[in-house]
Formats: sequence, structure tokens, C-alpha cells
Amino acid sequence: MARVGTALRELRGAQKSAKGVSLYSRFVNRPAGRYLAAVSYALGLTPNQVTLVSAAFSFAAVAAVALAAPSWGLGLAVWAALAVGFAFDSADGQLARLRGGGSAAGEWLDHVVDCAKLTALHTCVLIAFHRFPEAYGTGGEGWLLVPLGFQFASVVTFFGGLLTEKLKPKPAPGTPAAAPSTVRAVALLPVDYGVFCLVFLALGGGALFRWAYAGLGAVAALFLVAFLAKWFRELSAVPR
Repeated sequence: MARVGTALRELRGAQKSAKGVSLYSRFVNRPAGRYLAAVSYALGLTPNQVTLVSAAFSFAAVAAVALAAPSWGLGLAVWAALAVGFAFDSADGQLARLRGGGSAAGEWLDHVVDCAKLTALHTCVLIAFHRFPEAYGTGGEGWLLVPLGFQFASVVTFFGGLLTEKLKPKPAPGTPAAAPSTVRAVALLPVDYGVFCLVFLALGGGALFRWAYAGLGAVAALFLVAFLAKWFRELSAVPR
């Protein structure tokens, strides 16, 4: 326990900037990830092992969505597994910083798992809509396009944001981090992965889940347009 406490104290002073982070990630997921990182450190786990733990929770939830008949109990289990997986996703980077820095291979593994998780989750919702049309009210084939559209918006946003960060010039050493904006943190809530996970609590609601999922998909599409315009404008100002 003493080692966990020491790790927690060190991690509190080694947090990433909260700029561009939603309230959920800032006040729920990152603190949960910090505790998981401290425990993982005490257990002697590596960041890559923590990434794989995150993947195990996430993909177990993804498989359940596709294979199990929808129910309120299933929704609670899926949400819990996705939320724990997301917290471990935060923990791997924090553990890497605690151990003195991560590796290129570790960062690669983290991003590959994140992309696979996004792709698989929306694919499994599509499978669920096809397998259980009576439960979800998705008898019309048009509903099968909703997960495809949501998947497109999520993956392009993920890739676009990642590529933008790689192409933008790094701030000079010693440059103070910009103060996080509360308004921006609130505005980003609808497209935060942790908030998206909450929709699976409604799996037992049939049409409720269908409409809540479709609503978040529409919001994701709107944010994608706004993000692409913002990123293109920022990169256009970068000297060649």
C-alpha cells in the first residue's frame, strides 16, 4: 500500500494538460486511471500489459453486444466493462510516465488498440441490430446504416486528431501549457468516449438505445465537420 501511495503522489504532479479534454475525461477517467496506474506500478505491470488489460475489458464488452440478447443486465455489464477498459486506457500512459517515459512501440500498441476498439464496437452494434431486430426495432435495413455512419465519423475523427497532433509543431521547451477552458470541456462531452459508453446502459430499452445511439451518431458527424475545419485551418498556418 505504501508503494501505491507513493505512486499516486508522483502521478498527481505528472498529469497531461487538460486542454481539449472533456469534463468526463478530466474528472472521472483520468483520476480512475491514476489509481489503476498506481496499483499496476505496485504490482510490477508494464504499460503494454496495462494496454492489453484495457483491450481485454473492452473487447469482452464488444463481443457481448454482438452475441447476447439485449437486456438491462447486459447493458450494465457492457457499460461497466467499457468504462473499466477506458480507465485502463488512461492508466497505461500514466504508468509509462511514472516509469520514466514510454516507448514508440507502446504508443503504437495503444493507438492500434484504440482504433480497433472503436471500429469493433460500432461493427458489433450493427451486428446486434441485424440479429435482434425485434428487440431494437431495427427491422428496416436503413437502421443498419446508422452504425456504419457512426463508425465513419468516429474513426475519421480519431485519425484526423492523431495526425493533426503529429503534424503540428511542438511548443518550445518551457512553454507554459494553456489553461483549460471549462466551456470547451463541457462542449466536448457529447463526443467523449466515456460519455458514449453510457448509452449502453439503455441496451434493455430497445428503441431507447436505438434512438440514443443514433442521436450520439448525429452529434459525432456534426463534430467531425467542425473538427476537420478547425484542424485544416490550424495546419494551414504551419509554415512549410
